[in-house]
Amino acid sequence: MPEPTPIDRARDEREEVVLGVDTHKDLHVAAVLSGLGALLATRAFPTTAAGYRGLVAWARSFGALRRAGVECTGSYGAALTRHLQAEAIEVVEVNQPDKATRRKRGKTDAIDAEAAARAVLSGRATATAKTSNGPVEAMRVLRMARNSAVNASTKAINQLKAVLVGADPALRDSLAGLGPATLVRRCAELPDPTPGSGLSEVDRAVVFTLRTLAARIMALKAEAYQLHKQLRALIAAHAPELLERRGIGPDSAAALLIAAGDNPERLCSEGSYAALCGASPVEASSGKTQRLRLNRGGDRQANAALYRITVSRLRWDSRTQDYLRRRLTEGKTRREAIRCLKRYIAREIFTLITPKAATALANQTANAA
Repeated sequence: MPEPTPIDRARDEREEVVLGVDTHKDLHVAAVLSGLGALLATRAFPTTAAGYRGLVAWARSFGALRRAGVECTGSYGAALTRHLQAEAIEVVEVNQPDKATRRKRGKTDAIDAEAAARAVLSGRATATAKTSNGPVEAMRVLRMARNSAVNASTKAINQLKAVLVGADPALRDSLAGLGPATLVRRCAELPDPTPGSGLSEVDRAVVFTLRTLAARIMALKAEAYQLHKQLRALIAAHAPELLERRGIGPDSAAALLIAAGDNPERLCSEGSYAALCGASPVEASSGKTQRLRLNRGGDRQANAALYRITVSRLRWDSRTQDYLRRRLTEGKTRREAIRCLKRYIAREIFTLITPKAATALANQTANAA
């Protein structure tokens, strides 16, 4: 590691400042606070490489910059987050101010940027932002494109069936009773309607539409298949242990990895990962009433992946089936038992994606025993 230069040492010895950024598509508004919480300045910067460099240089002109609070680190602030992390600046994910605070103080981008910086300075915001410069970010992009292709294909299939309902009875009868794949293939093979084919104008439009939709569906399915292959190969290269577990396929594995990000070590415990996936119960006690309620927060796609894994294991895994029967005997409902299973599966996934943290957790448990 290179020795720090006199300029670097002088910069580190200056008073520390905290940066807050309210992110948008074309402009980011930044605010700088002193270590005592005084607002030093606010300024807007374009969302370009030069704008990011200018933002960091401007913030460092006020003092030593080591921490930054950024809104929307997974969307509008993703590129800025990568740039700040490359500059060795700790990026903290900051939620937007609640409605009560906004009603009191008003709403401007400068106010939101200042609020982000104050959240970091006060310790209210502590969540380390996910990095997006590794294989998990590649999985996110591939999965997004695949899901888009699948959704578009489903929509096109529904449109094809809707068009077929009003088609000529002879054409509709010739395609009746076919499976989805065969129906799409037969529609794509329909002869090209021409003005001299003896069909009415409406029938020619119906045939042309069926051919077009069928070709679109076949192209989208081929696209989704190629993206699925790319996604599976990426997971097999970087997290093969996930695919080896029962009930975990490429889509579910990708969703669970995306929830943790490329830096899963930021998760301090398996409970924090379960909360991130919305699989941990939430306290809802008051007075003499002590109870837990369902967690409706967290990453809902990761939560859905945990549910799919649970349902698959309930069908094929004997240990999971035994657990369900035991819980039902104890008086829990099937839904409550499934929630418990999701919590256990989240713990299992945590030990697979963060082996160092899992080892530390096992050591702590052994020492406590």
